[in-house]
Amino acid sequence: MIPVEVCRRVLAKAVSTGADYAEIFAENTLNHSIEMVGGKVDAINDNVIAGAGIRVYKGLRSVSATTVDTTEAGLLRCAAAAASALGEGKAEIEIVLNERLFGDIHPVRVVPSGVENKTKADILRAACCAAMEYSDKVRQVTGTFLDVDHNILIASTDGIYVQDRQIRTRLMVNAVAEINGETQTGGCRPGRRMGLEMFDFIDPVKVGVHAARQAVTMAGAGYCPAGVMPVAIENGFGGVIFHEACGHSLEASSVAYGASQFAGKLGQTIANPKVTAIDDGTIPGAWGSINIDDEGTPAQRKVLIEKGVLKTYMIDKFNGRRMGMASTGSSRRQSYAFTPTSRMTNTYIAAGEDKNEDIIASIEYGLYAKEMGGGSVNPVTGEFNFAVNEGYMIRNGRICEPVRGASLVGKGSDVIQKIDMVGTDMDMGQGMCGSSSGSIPTNVGQPLIRVSSITVGGR
Repeated sequence: MIPVEVCRRVLAKAVSTGADYAEIFAENTLNHSIEMVGGKVDAINDNVIAGAGIRVYKGLRSVSATTVDTTEAGLLRCAAAAASALGEGKAEIEIVLNERLFGDIHPVRVVPSGVENKTKADILRAACCAAMEYSDKVRQVTGTFLDVDHNILIASTDGIYVQDRQIRTRLMVNAVAEINGETQTGGCRPGRRMGLEMFDFIDPVKVGVHAARQAVTMAGAGYCPAGVMPVAIENGFGGVIFHEACGHSLEASSVAYGASQFAGKLGQTIANPKVTAIDDGTIPGAWGSINIDDEGTPAQRKVLIEKGVLKTYMIDKFNGRRMGMASTGSSRRQSYAFTPTSRMTNTYIAAGEDKNEDIIASIEYGLYAKEMGGGSVNPVTGEFNFAVNEGYMIRNGRICEPVRGASLVGKGSDVIQKIDMVGTDMDMGQGMCGSSSGSIPTNVGQPLIRVSSITVGGR
């Protein structure tokens, strides 16, 4: 996107007032989506994001500037603005850039931008029609086919000059069902860092059926009773509870400032010995995977917690300075308009040794959270609140009637101590994670787990 010689001159301008680090992050991204209501195309959207962000820092002071003018003149003006804001001084860095090729561990066979809209609409229609035909209780079905072609370039005074192309595809279906005047929603939203070859193993019909089945089941369910009880949380998107309740507290953006429940606890036991938690940006084709992070550091597989012991954090370059630790390839940003910081990629609790049937059988009275929803967390205290999209009561070791309106309330540092059974069938679910550097694609995951005691909100 930007020639290496131009990057060298722009970086020289950026450090001209004494910065000890400077970087250029340029992007050209095409977001394409097709929206469908009731089996008919409602909208087709194309959105192009193009521009560059320039960041400089000296010590622990950082300044960022952005521009949509990626000509050399525009970039030099942006660099001059950042340098001026940093203060007065003189350049002390020699700019040497070496192009790096880290390779692509996420090869794409069918690039979405080269596929006609009709093909994409047919995939979406198959999913939506399957949802509408599932039951006469289904009142409305909406769906979205999304594909993103995200091209980035990073050049920095660390000598990095690297480019990457990130292609992602996602299918999202939402259904509304009504029973006896009560309406409930259901959804299914698979995504991958792939092109249309994603549908070689993801069946759009099953996506639609999943959304409709969940809506119908919850529409016919009674309300969940409230109380403190054991809870079994299913695999896949159930991993959102670790992502939110613990994952954000392991990001350097919180840890570096002591604003985390896990700050200063490296090497200490913070979880039940059955818990091993990993953030892995190198999983081929996974929704949250990267080749390089948004500072040009190669993706890594990081064991965050090993058998209950805190092993490492997720670290970006700037916060790593404050912590005295190296980057772990965890710097991410929504676009050039956001300042990058440490974020998750594919974060999950690793498979354990407990059988699913034993986990359920161990609960005399409790909740089976088949599918988790969204929630909120305070990374300083770890206090969280999560909705349960699909839940069932467990009685005498058996999954019984469906219940709606359930939520899980607790504290991250407590809940990971109470995960006392971990199943063998780890799976992942896809989401968009929002934080200070914007909204980014992340995977969450786990096998079926048991939390021995947690507050369940309900009626």
